[in-house]
Amino acid sequence: MKGEIYGACQAETAGGNDTDLLSCISDRMEQKHIDRDADLTSFLFVVAGAMVFFMQSGFAMVCAGAVRLKNVQNSMLKNLLDACGAAVAFYLVGNAFAFGGQFERSDTTFIGTTEFASIGPSAGFWFFEYAFSATSVTIVAGTLAERCQMIAYLCYSVVLAGFIYPVVAHALWSNNGFISNFNADPLFGTGAIDFAGSGVVHLTGGITALFATLILGPRRGRFYDAEGEPLATPKPMPGHSIALQLLGTMILWFGWSALVLSGDVGHIAANAGVSTSLAAASGGISALFTNLVIEERRTGEPHFSLVMAMNGALSGLVAITANCAVVAPWAAIVIGVVSGWVYMWSSAWLIRKRIDDAVDAIPVHMFNGIWGLVATGLFASPDHLDLTYGVSKHVGVVYSWARGSSDARLLACQVLAALFIIGWTMFTVFPFFIWLNYKGWLRSDSLEELVGLDISYHGGSASNGHSEIKKEYVEAYRRHKSSDRPTVTAGTESDEMWHDAAEPETL
Repeated sequence: MKGEIYGACQAETAGGNDTDLLSCISDRMEQKHIDRDADLTSFLFVVAGAMVFFMQSGFAMVCAGAVRLKNVQNSMLKNLLDACGAAVAFYLVGNAFAFGGQFERSDTTFIGTTEFASIGPSAGFWFFEYAFSATSVTIVAGTLAERCQMIAYLCYSVVLAGFIYPVVAHALWSNNGFISNFNADPLFGTGAIDFAGSGVVHLTGGITALFATLILGPRRGRFYDAEGEPLATPKPMPGHSIALQLLGTMILWFGWSALVLSGDVGHIAANAGVSTSLAAASGGISALFTNLVIEERRTGEPHFSLVMAMNGALSGLVAITANCAVVAPWAAIVIGVVSGWVYMWSSAWLIRKRIDDAVDAIPVHMFNGIWGLVATGLFASPDHLDLTYGVSKHVGVVYSWARGSSDARLLACQVLAALFIIGWTMFTVFPFFIWLNYKGWLRSDSLEELVGLDISYHGGSASNGHSEIKKEYVEAYRRHKSSDRPTVTAGTESDEMWHDAAEPETL
């Protein structure tokens, strides 16, 4: 390479002096290093994006294991549609809304306005960000499992990846975002820190899942009987395979390792990797043993719950995502322990409020997404902030107190970021799902839920391993399909076909 550069410069500066030759060689060597760094960055984006995209497999396995056997195929197709819908939507408009023009202007904007139907200046960066958008979309799949129509799911995937998520990404990750710490004039002198997406990805997906399930309503028989009366004790609807759920959890943990590449090689990535592992482990242990103690005191029999351990670990991963590069290892353990408790409390709260979440995505992603943002404002270390972002004036509250200061600007930005994400998502998601419900596109009807969405939407039969489906239910469904389908309103706990087919307790 050096010989080529020398020869090219010698030809270019023929007739010139040695100074011109040396200047040419220096410029070309510097450009070679810049090009090599750009190639390495693009390569890391592709590798990290592929690992993040592989998390789709983890979500799919968690979903498949958490639903009943009669809904597995439907759940898998919805996970695939996440990736398909998100790719098209993010290419056409999502990337433009999120990052369009961020290198061309330095003012603060609410949304990007250029680079539509484009991958922008970097193909590697586009692929990496697309994988994140698809992850946010797929969080909702499990919550709405076993009762959501296919057309509604595809519509929501496109809207979330193409518009709702990009506005959040623009606000926190773009150079022009009003609360981004990359802004030339960041809010409160610091801006919000969300290193790899506790808020942008997980809170956005989790809060969307909450609003959607509030409109969609619970699964038949989960909280109400056939008369629409509340059950004294909610009916458990366990998934058909705990092994698939564990496989999905481990795939997700592996995929989370890609988030450390969101920063840079070297010390930043290493610290992020350590923090991520410690928080996940602490979250799993926290939820497992806290639940063990509670169950032992409540029933006299201690039970080791694998579901608690898995979701506790995922909660730790979600919470550490915002701050994995800016907290010390001891803080990562604290964040993980608390995330396990946050998961347990929020999961129980959903049941008390009769909000149905088939895979506990709302406790894992929404509540711990909020905790992850807040924890950044508490535990961000000056040394790690300086290493990662080159500034350390405004640090976590814990370190501010150690300095003898009451500076809470970073914490204020983190709280405002969480409030913005919740407010923006509510403003856009609620009307959208209300419209889908009004059109009759949101919820499957009673018999479709009863026989399972695999039979209803994919042409399966009750003989294909669906032993929990009685033959007379399938016959009733086929008779029902031969006539005009009635309009179904989401959230209605009983209708004529539901009464004719079966009581929910027989499912």
